[in-house]
Amino acid sequence: MHDTAPPASGLADTVLERLTAVYPAAGNPFRAQEMVAYMKGAAPFLGIRAPERRTLSRTVLDGTPRPDESDCAAIALRCFALPEREYHYFAVDYLRRHVKRCSPGFLPVARRLVTTVSWWDTVDHLAAHVVGGLVAADPALGTEMDAWIDDEDLWVARTALLHQLRFKDATDADRLFAHCLRRSAHPDFFIRKAIGWSLREYGRTAPAEVRAFVTAHGSRLSPLSVREALKNL
Repeated sequence: MHDTAPPASGLADTVLERLTAVYPAAGNPFRAQEMVAYMKGAAPFLGIRAPERRTLSRTVLDGTPRPDESDCAAIALRCFALPEREYHYFAVDYLRRHVKRCSPGFLPVARRLVTTVSWWDTVDHLAAHVVGGLVAADPALGTEMDAWIDDEDLWVARTALLHQLRFKDATDADRLFAHCLRRSAHPDFFIRKAIGWSLREYGRTAPAEVRAFVTAHGSRLSPLSVREALKNL
């Protein structure tokens, strides 16, 4: 699945028909304005709070079969083609649930989602749970992350930094540390924060290693990255 156009999918047809009927009916215009403001205008919202949205999602998916990879791609890409952010959240939740049904060939689709209406609220979940899930299932994809870390799109680079967040003992520490150093001079807050966050999370598993890395390379890291990395050490 190397084409990122939505493939044909009867399951996607069913899900999108239900979703676009159920979600708007539950929207709240006043809450939507608050959500737009909180997300710095990244996308319009219907105005559905997360607990209610998840309940509605269960209704939408009631009785639907398990998807295959093509269904996952179709549902996610079609949801991200809709303007309101709640549809994007639905797609991310769906992929988190079914990422184990996807092959390494799904990675271009994940990249497409990361670079569509990019903001931390979708990118971070895609990084840790979808891209991370794909790499965990096929560690050879780590070489793709070595390319992503150098990408001009800061959200693609942030995804590379964060994809091992949930790996714990399975973390490729050499790759993590190398990625942090590759982008240590990046001026953007979201990259500097991701460097610190990825180190802090690995520090829960290997505190001595993270402390040693920061001691050795702290002068190359931003104060924000260092502060985040050592927050729990």
